[in-house]
Amino acid sequence: MSIFNPSRDEVRAFFFEVWRKHQQQSVLTPLEELALRVMLLHPEYHATLDRPEQYAQQEYFPEQGETNPFLHMSLHLSLLEQISINQPTGITQVYQQLLLRYQDEMQVQHGMMECLVETIWQAQRYQQPLDSAAYLQRLQALVQ
Repeated sequence: MSIFNPSRDEVRAFFFEVWRKHQQQSVLTPLEELALRVMLLHPEYHATLDRPEQYAQQEYFPEQGETNPFLHMSLHLSLLEQISINQPTGITQVYQQLLLRYQDEMQVQHGMMECLVETIWQAQRYQQPLDSAAYLQRLQALVQ
């Protein structure tokens, strides 16, 4: 699996494998432990994770109100990795401030994920690299 640009199938296989290992009480890598933390926050996805043969190739259509659970969990995982290494610099402080204010890990992460999605969308729209300064500004606006 490519670490920096995994395919859709690789991402899904990763989540299915982590879920399988969790159910079998196997040892997890640090990244897998982080992914499991995200999965446990989303019990609504457990039935999907239990059936890789059914959901490995499933298409999701946001315009029909469908949420892609793999994309959603990947955004959580990306955010948590950013927080763990404080990149962009300041994201960890923003996260801690928001946790103090809202006392709800899921609510805070979802708000921060909206900033991440907006930053990705802007980069794709204008065919430019991710603007980490603009991303951090969006995040800091959540604290205001």
